[in-house]
Amino acid sequence: MSRQFSKIKESVASWSDIRQLLRGGEQGQLVPVVIPKDRRGFAWMTLIFIAVYCAGMAVLTDLTVVAALAAAFFLVVGLIWMWRRAIIEIEEGTTGVRSHWGAITGTLSPGRHYLWLPWDRVDAVVDTSTEIPYSAPIVASPTAENVPLKSIEFFLKFRIVDPVAFVRTIGAGNFDLVLSSAVQDAIRQRSRRVNTERAYDLRGSDVGDMQDALNRQLGRYGVRITGANIPDLQLPDTYQAHLSTREKVAKELSAYEREWELTRKRRIDTLLMEIERSKKTRDARVVEVKAAHNTARKDVARMLEEQATEAQRVRWEIEARGRAELTSAENEAKALRRLADSYRDNRAVLQYELARRRLDVGAKLAESAPQPLVVRTQQGTGDSALSTLLLAQLLPRFSANGNGQAPTA
Repeated sequence: MSRQFSKIKESVASWSDIRQLLRGGEQGQLVPVVIPKDRRGFAWMTLIFIAVYCAGMAVLTDLTVVAALAAAFFLVVGLIWMWRRAIIEIEEGTTGVRSHWGAITGTLSPGRHYLWLPWDRVDAVVDTSTEIPYSAPIVASPTAENVPLKSIEFFLKFRIVDPVAFVRTIGAGNFDLVLSSAVQDAIRQRSRRVNTERAYDLRGSDVGDMQDALNRQLGRYGVRITGANIPDLQLPDTYQAHLSTREKVAKELSAYEREWELTRKRRIDTLLMEIERSKKTRDARVVEVKAAHNTARKDVARMLEEQATEAQRVRWEIEARGRAELTSAENEAKALRRLADSYRDNRAVLQYELARRRLDVGAKLAESAPQPLVVRTQQGTGDSALSTLLLAQLLPRFSANGNGQAPTA
């Protein structure tokens, strides 16, 4: 594992070397800031003065045409020179920091710019789009049990988001010292919260809290941490030997667990086969039961049909018998009605026959009835002695004859 910190520096270079330094660094060191050499000067003023001198000669001497042409030539060459020196090209992904008489006045975006005045300069070209990798190995970082870890490697990526604040506040060289110190402090704080036996858990662990803490510390410098992780660490040799023994035991335990897993799977497969066989037997029995059930249903259905047929036959017999009895009763009722009609029709005959019989009975009774004796007395008088005497004589006779009838007065 590498034990060297990443180094950050700033370099002074010509405009043609800025791209190489920002992208590839210098001698293995990171170069996020390049101070360009000012290639502008006042040499073009010499050509302007020569052009003015030639223009004066064209006015004061006889070499008018030659001097005028020379003045025009030097003037054009001086203006072209000044135009070329005023061009500033900022590469894509970088930002130029502009100054006026040494005071920072703003930034220049990627593209072509013109700085006509010699006191307008580009103090620095800052890489603001690339995520710069930074590696910081930490030696002898103690754990929660105060066991110093052999080394911890911390890797992060940062990006310069405010080039003016970065250049004005700290600069690349000072930022390297501040970043390495902040990273060491953050890693030592993290290792203090971890037990030695779980130190390997730091590899690839979540370091979002460390990233947030570094962003809070470095945010005022115009830098933002975009990613961080702990790719590797090393324990002390003695503790590593202890862990090797534990790993050996763990491997043996893992081997036993795998063997037990295979045995368990084999037993599970056997049980599954038995279960499948039982399922097939159960399915066969279910088919038999279903067949018996269907047969029973058919028998029950046939029996129900027979009983329904028998019930229908009995019902029809009862209905036929009832209809016959009903017909007989109806016929008898009709006969009775007809007889009643006949009796009603023969009522007069019967009454006549009754009257005739009454007359016959009356005649017979009249023939056998006693004859009345009428004793006439004087009308208007009461009982006489003669009538009383006669009655006294006649009554015993009537009593002897047994008629029991009294004579009529």
